[in-house]
Amino acid sequence: MALKHPLDRPVWSALTGRQAPLALGDARAWRIDPAYGLFAAAADDSPGATEALGRLNLSPNGMGLVETADMPVPPGAVVRSRAACVQMVASSLNGGGKAVAFEPLGEADAAEMLALATLTVPGPFFEKTHRLGDFIGVKQDGRLVAMAGERMKPEGFTEVSGVCTHPDFRGRGYAGALMRVVTGRILERREQAFLHAYAAHTATIALYQTLGFEVRTPITYTVLDGPA
Repeated sequence: MALKHPLDRPVWSALTGRQAPLALGDARAWRIDPAYGLFAAAADDSPGATEALGRLNLSPNGMGLVETADMPVPPGAVVRSRAACVQMVASSLNGGGKAVAFEPLGEADAAEMLALATLTVPGPFFEKTHRLGDFIGVKQDGRLVAMAGERMKPEGFTEVSGVCTHPDFRGRGYAGALMRVVTGRILERREQAFLHAYAAHTATIALYQTLGFEVRTPITYTVLDGPA
């Protein structure tokens, strides 16, 4: 399946490129190590690739596909959810925005990062997700209350992800401020920043647009159930 653009199949582009060390599978299909995430992709829509993808459905958390085109469901797999999303890209940041005090997050913060992501559900977040890229956060009295970081990394692109704020601290501009920092650092590396948002979340999309992100394409996020 020829790629017109690496972001048309962001998972495939990441797992056959810079994040290949985290990939399980072979040339027919790859998935990220389940400790890092759900994401997987088949080489194409052929029966052989589809069956190989199904054999990678190793985790009870399931497997996530992020595709601009419809891909066949592997034999025996069950679709848990399928959501219409938009993929947004930024090649520059808009001016302005609120600045907040933040700090880098690392291994010492891993448990708190996982707890915050589990509470707020910004997207799939597991034991080692925080190792996919640089994360920063806002702390209040030593407690992590907001964070943002990086996830998929196709060549020339880095995804902004893991953006979340504890419900008790929303409305203070933390998410937008942290996203601005993360995005700015990606752009400083001469890459483009991208992200995904649920198409129905128009307010969220509008926030991203104020930062400089533009909708590139519709994209579908499908979660397949794994073994019981």
